[in-house]
Amino acid sequence: MAQRIRAPRLPEVALPALRAAEPSDRPSADGGYDSLEFTDAGWSGLRARGAAFLECAMRGCALDDADLRRVRLTDTVLEGVTGAGVQLSEAVLRDVELLDARLGGVQLGGAGLNRVLIRGCKIDYLSLRQSRLTDVTFQGCTLIEPDFGGARLERVSFADCELRGADFSHAVLRDTDLRAASRLEIARGVDRLGGAVITPAQLLDLAPALAGHLGIAIQP
Repeated sequence: MAQRIRAPRLPEVALPALRAAEPSDRPSADGGYDSLEFTDAGWSGLRARGAAFLECAMRGCALDDADLRRVRLTDTVLEGVTGAGVQLSEAVLRDVELLDARLGGVQLGGAGLNRVLIRGCKIDYLSLRQSRLTDVTFQGCTLIEPDFGGARLERVSFADCELRGADFSHAVLRDTDLRAASRLEIARGVDRLGGAVITPAQLLDLAPALAGHLGIAIQP
């Protein structure tokens, strides 16, 4: 029987008129930032744990080694941001758009993502371990060794995305749509795909991994 799947809801971001951020608006720990536009900010090494951003835009900002643990992003757009070693553990993202980012080693362990669009991004070693993703849409992304270990995915889709060496160990999937992924390569956790939808062609590609998990020997 064909499985019906619910599509993720897209974020509802309607930014007001934004004020250009001043040097004094550089984020700091537990700070609050409303209706600001940060453009080409050099935030390498930034320490802003627990900061909260409401109806903000971050465009072209550099986030190398930034510590943004427990940050809260609401009704916010991040466009063209870059950085390696970005720490976002236990962050909360709600109604967020992440567009055309180039990131590596992003730590989102234990985070909560609700109505998030991730489009046109290349992200190496994205860690979403023990995170909860609800209504998350990946579009046109390249994800190198993404780690969904122990995560809960509900109404998540991957459209025209490359997933290379993905880890779904101990993950729980519900209404997760992998059919439009342009490349689906699962390194670990193929046994956790219950609750996902794939195409017949993808099933054939995954057959060796599934057979190995089930202990089925394939011989001519």
